[in-house]
Amino acid sequence: MEPKTIKALLDACYLAKRCRDLLPALPEGVAPAYITYLDVIQTLQQQGRQIKISDISDALNLPRPGVTRTVKEMEAKGYLYKSASPRDGRITYISVTEAGKNLSRIYNEQYFARLAPLLSGISEEEADCTIQTIQKFYRVMSEGGVSVE
Repeated sequence: MEPKTIKALLDACYLAKRCRDLLPALPEGVAPAYITYLDVIQTLQQQGRQIKISDISDALNLPRPGVTRTVKEMEAKGYLYKSASPRDGRITYISVTEAGKNLSRIYNEQYFARLAPLLSGISEEEADCTIQTIQKFYRVMSEGGVSVE
């Protein structure tokens, strides 16, 4: 890849971050990460899994201490609840509460349903290609990238 293409890709990533910043305001005290966590937990639950901190950490490629902290915040605000495994009390499972489901539903269904027609000029194939490219780029950069000496 040519250096000018790499720079253009980095600029596009910056614009992508700015797009995230343009998402509608969340209710007071709700961090954007909460929506992402709710999505991950619900997706894993739909696969028939019981969710642990490590599952969220693995799915989001985030360190466990940070995930633990966010899950505690979300539990304190009533969006998640924890329960001990009946077979092994050392294992804690995480589930979404009704308040968490409502928050997720309002944000995802209402906002994204309104946004979908505005993005009709972008095909599924184009979106998939963009997603794959950004994921590959992130993997390269997160594995050390290049240092300038």
